[in-house]
Amino acid sequence: MGRYIIRRILWGIAMLFIVSAVIFLIFYILPSADPAVLRAGRNAGPQQIAAIRHSLGLDKPIYTQYFNYMKQVFLHFNFGYSYQYSIPVRQLILNRLPATIWLVVGAVILWLGIGITIGIISAVKRRSVLDRVSMTGSLAFISAPVFWLGLVALYLFAQDIGKFKIFPGQGSYAAASTPLDKASSMILPWLVLAAATAAIYARYMRASMIDTMGEDYIRTARAKGVPERSVILRHGVRSAITPIVTLVGLDIGVLLAGNAILTETVFNIPGVGRLLYQAISVSDLTTIQGITLFGAFFIIFFNLVVDIAYAYLDPRVRYS
Repeated sequence: MGRYIIRRILWGIAMLFIVSAVIFLIFYILPSADPAVLRAGRNAGPQQIAAIRHSLGLDKPIYTQYFNYMKQVFLHFNFGYSYQYSIPVRQLILNRLPATIWLVVGAVILWLGIGITIGIISAVKRRSVLDRVSMTGSLAFISAPVFWLGLVALYLFAQDIGKFKIFPGQGSYAAASTPLDKASSMILPWLVLAAATAAIYARYMRASMIDTMGEDYIRTARAKGVPERSVILRHGVRSAITPIVTLVGLDIGVLLAGNAILTETVFNIPGVGRLLYQAISVSDLTTIQGITLFGAFFIIFFNLVVDIAYAYLDPRVRYS
């Protein structure tokens, strides 16, 4: 088990270096705009642009730029300087990260609780009316775009513009001062972000549970007189939930990496996703690059957590 974990950690570190190299190639060799020009502004002259290019190290050879880039990132945790906000990208990300963490944690709890429960019930009550209704509903939520669900939720339930004025609306997170206020301001975003994902998890859990309940060891447990509740929860769910572990680990990493951009934009949440949207709007390449690399770290980290959780849930993969 220890060797397996060490091997996965080393592989994760190697992947992080590979991803950082790819990001460097994309943002330094194939730029969509000149960083020096963006930093200098519209009315800057050639001499001023050349001076900024020299200060940024953009006039040095590619390999020197890459070495300096890697040294700043891995030794000093420095992602560069934002052209738009005139502050370090690291500070920008860390300032926005708590809002994204609030959003992701609440949504994960909701979609896991709802999706896994519905999936188990649908599998146990296969081909029943409940199963058909839940699977039809899940398909509807999967098909609905997140931004559309967000706008509908605001129109119906937001206190500022909604018909029923139940939950805090746009921009309420930024105005919240206490943890309770922040939590209440996240109710609608949590529900919207969790809706489609919970539907996906319900369908995955149902399919995995149906396959598991047809295994020989499940029939053996029933033949031995094990209560059906124990057969389902202790034997069926533990085996069927293994693919879900992979999904949740990757989904958390991707959302923390800024993939909650639509939800944060619709509800005006000052998170990493909205920061990425704003950076793309003004071609702030350094900020985009920093968020991309920061997000890659989250994805690789949670992928490592998934691998270790897999080894715990299924001993057959511990030394593979």
